[in-house]
Amino acid sequence: MPDKSEIIVDRNTGESVSQTPLRLPSQARSLSEIIVVLAFILAAVWTPQGRLNAFFSIGAAACVVAFAIAGPWTSRTMGLVRPLAGAGKILLIGAFLCGLIWLAGMDLRSIGDTYAIPWNRSWQYAIWALVQQFILQSIFFVRFEATFGSRRAVVFSASLYAVAHIPSPVLTLLSFVGGLVFCELFRRYRNLFPLGIIHAGLGLTIAANFPDKWLHHMRVGIGFLTAH
Repeated sequence: MPDKSEIIVDRNTGESVSQTPLRLPSQARSLSEIIVVLAFILAAVWTPQGRLNAFFSIGAAACVVAFAIAGPWTSRTMGLVRPLAGAGKILLIGAFLCGLIWLAGMDLRSIGDTYAIPWNRSWQYAIWALVQQFILQSIFFVRFEATFGSRRAVVFSASLYAVAHIPSPVLTLLSFVGGLVFCELFRRYRNLFPLGIIHAGLGLTIAANFPDKWLHHMRVGIGFLTAH
């Protein structure tokens, strides 16, 4: 079995560095795991509700769990054990971005009605936001980081995150920009939990302030095309 690896960030350079000698999977294995998870996710968002969609959704979840457990990365490297690391700065940045979205939405509300997610469903979206961050950071980012380095991993991970939001033009663009922010904050602080919080806050703010005829109830894939 490979040694568990741990990554910390050099505060002077901002670069991720190893705290212990690494024995990581091969580049081919890391990239193949990313491809498998992404393929299941894309298949799930592009198939209508039903047994096939359930199969792809369960397959994606199973692969995420299996790869996370079998991988050599520690819980700390995956951002799971330091809930206060950089939390204040991350939440402050998230609040600032939510404010920008709210200000932008003031000029857009005349275009059409928005889709404010009901409060009794907001908690479900918050959980889903944290799950998305786990997939983005603890599956995609750490593998790209081990293969290409931390700075390139930020861009590559954000790009895949945007691909998962096609064909919604607004969400695809915002997801790429948001993915860059999320991954850079994760690269610096290795803390998944505040990222889940600001992800949820940004998504709810976008839904409440942008015209729904642009967002189609925040749906992606086939759901975006079939939404009325």
